[in-house]
Amino acid sequence: MSAVIKRDWPHIDEVNAGDKPSGREWEEQGETPVLETALRVLPATLAGPVARLPQAVRETLEEIRIRQDRPLEVVYGGRYGFLAADGKLSVSPFSAYRPTRGDCRQLIDLISNHSLYAMEEQLRRGFITVAGGHRVGIAGRVVLERGTVRHMRDIAGFNMRIAREVRGVADRILPLIWDEDLSSVRHTLVVSPPGAGKTTLVRDMARALSYGRDEGPFQRPALKVGIVDERSELAACVEGVPSFDVGPRTDVYDGVPKAEGMMMMIRAMSPDVIVVDEIGREEDAASIHEAVLSGIRVVATAHGRDWRDVAGKPVLKELIAAGAFSRIVVLERSRRVSGGITVLDGSGRPLVGRPAPAAAGRSP
Repeated sequence: MSAVIKRDWPHIDEVNAGDKPSGREWEEQGETPVLETALRVLPATLAGPVARLPQAVRETLEEIRIRQDRPLEVVYGGRYGFLAADGKLSVSPFSAYRPTRGDCRQLIDLISNHSLYAMEEQLRRGFITVAGGHRVGIAGRVVLERGTVRHMRDIAGFNMRIAREVRGVADRILPLIWDEDLSSVRHTLVVSPPGAGKTTLVRDMARALSYGRDEGPFQRPALKVGIVDERSELAACVEGVPSFDVGPRTDVYDGVPKAEGMMMMIRAMSPDVIVVDEIGREEDAASIHEAVLSGIRVVATAHGRDWRDVAGKPVLKELIAAGAFSRIVVLERSRRVSGGITVLDGSGRPLVGRPAPAAAGRSP
């Protein structure tokens, strides 16, 4: 059975029968802001089929995978399907639209803002982050120089990962990671497999911590937050200005390696909290130790299936053993639109309760 067809998701025929715009209606009638920014960096031949997808798919779209002369693919809600020019999904690749060389060349031109040379550093890292925070991974011929990547040519594969801002998703997590004695967040590690929402969660944590709350339940002070955004996904800065709402007391270092960025933040910006995505190298651990010793709280993410997985990785194992994190938030990858969340203490013991993601829009 294909991953597209599951009991907890409509049959693919039901999905194809859903409401969908035709042509480039998204330009006139307005698409959701998240998807609109993605569509604007796609050639019309690719934006059209994506815009024609049924609403249920558009709202849960995770990836648009473009391969020259091969079937156009989308990933949504943990499932995949091949996409025809009329917006219909199929488990079979044979009826799907096949992006041409011209499509791929136009896509490169659009995502590089008509200046591929200016994006050379991002190309060496294998991706380009576009307005809206969407990360476009690229595949092609890699040119090496003295064992390191010099640049990439003959680009013929792309993976656009759709970035989503979900306000309020951290609301039910924050009380479980809050330190009442110090009126601050505890050192927290957010763990999940790819695509389960850890970047979305910590982005909203940064926003909520930066705003604080002076009325209603769970009142808390507004904190100075420093985001180290190596892949330009957390804040999605464009010309230095965040595309996402990361809070009024938040400063961002964009495009800098995590370890170096954390040290710069410690020395220059005096944050109360540092937020950093996808740690895992020895130099990351050294900078986290430095932040902890400096009295700065750290909220970080890491790839992992669960607690045992991350506790077995050398760098993360050392950080956990040293007590660098007193809270571990584990996000489960689910075939449903949202998975479960478990909060553990620093030794891996579950806290009382199993919070679910809060509804969007409940925080300032």
